Amino acid sequence: MFKPTAVLGLLALTTLAIAQSSRGLQRVSNFGTNPSNLLMDVYIPDNLPSRPPLLLGIHWCTGSGEAFYSGTEWKQMADKYKFIVIYPSVTRTYGNKCYDVGSTASITHLGGSDSLSMYNMVQYALQTYNADSSRVFVTGHSSGGMSTQMMLGSYPEVFKAGAAFAGVPFACFNPPDASLWNGDCATGKKVKTASQWGDLVRSAYPGYSGSRPRVMLWHSDNDDVVYYTNFGEAIKQWTNVLGVSQSPSSTDKPQSTWTRTRYRDNSGTVQVEAVSVQGGGHNVLVPGMAQYVVDFFGLNQPSTGTPTTTVRTTTTGGNTQPTTQPGASCTDVAPSGDYTCAQQAGWGKCTESWMANYCNASCGRCNGSGSPTTTTRLQTTTQQPPRTTTTTRPPTSSGAPLYGQW
Repeated sequence: MFKPTAVLGLLALTTLAIAQSSRGLQRVSNFGTNPSNLLMDVYIPDNLPSRPPLLLGIHWCTGSGEAFYSGTEWKQMADKYKFIVIYPSVTRTYGNKCYDVGSTASITHLGGSDSLSMYNMVQYALQTYNADSSRVFVTGHSSGGMSTQMMLGSYPEVFKAGAAFAGVPFACFNPPDASLWNGDCATGKKVKTASQWGDLVRSAYPGYSGSRPRVMLWHSDNDDVVYYTNFGEAIKQWTNVLGVSQSPSSTDKPQSTWTRTRYRDNSGTVQVEAVSVQGGGHNVLVPGMAQYVVDFFGLNQPSTGTPTTTVRTTTTGGNTQPTTQPGASCTDVAPSGDYTCAQQAGWGKCTESWMANYCNASCGRCNGSGSPTTTTRLQTTTQQPPRTTTTTRPPTSSGAPLYGQW
């Protein structure tokens, strides 16, 4: 948990409230319109260049920005390659702290919900830290991987590239159920043509004609939470959006259990890079992968971009996060082969709400049911139909979770 300390001198000069966590994160308040009440933490390495690159690092369900900071390699990469990292956190008490990646608000440019909150975090960082607007990137795992593709589709003008781990195609979770989950998408039942997937991205920002971010995708072939089908569907989507062939330009194996396919444009630039990992289950993100992402992003090269003007939105209005109740899905739970309910109970972990979901799921139970949702967009209220289907995820014996994530 964070233990903020007031920075009195700064507070005396500005309304911005910044607190320093014990792990080196800075808590930022008042970064702009924040319809989903997300938290913003920032990691700023020492000895930054005058215009450092910027990375948005998005956590998994049940996680937090601090968990993504301490449980992944991005802090070390930021220290080595000198870029700033934004770590958002979900504060909702329902939905297992998953991000809203499916509501119409979140998959629409400046539409609201989580994507708008994170967009404003990026705009704040560009202005406050003089970050390089031509070198803004996004990455995340599971719900964060879904959010990565959401941000690339909803805000193509912001990002240079993104890397999604164990995610789903843009808009695949539309509409979400009461727990912000979409079982049909997660279990690979949503299959579309490349052009249909591409149209979903293009419809997020009608009239946009600028360049679009390059995309890197990672997925395990035995993921039992976000099924492997989503990997192929995402390749179809982003190759269509970026105007490259669905047939890979090259295929290789960076490691013995990885198969990497690259999709180049006519100039030879890799627009889409997809890494299929043999085994590993849902927790595909392991040490060593961040370096490949750094290389794909070009963060190992000095910044050469020129400044551009950015404007943080200041629209006020209704809370645009989904005002839903706890729902049916036990999301991002650890596979049953990892630890038994008895072990978890012995550690006292099943008293925690998210761990109780894990214990229930690993014993073959997932409690609760979905309830009707009301989604409030900016000055507009729409009703979404209730989703009451319980998604059961099959057991696996893929081993203990890596990075402590579920």
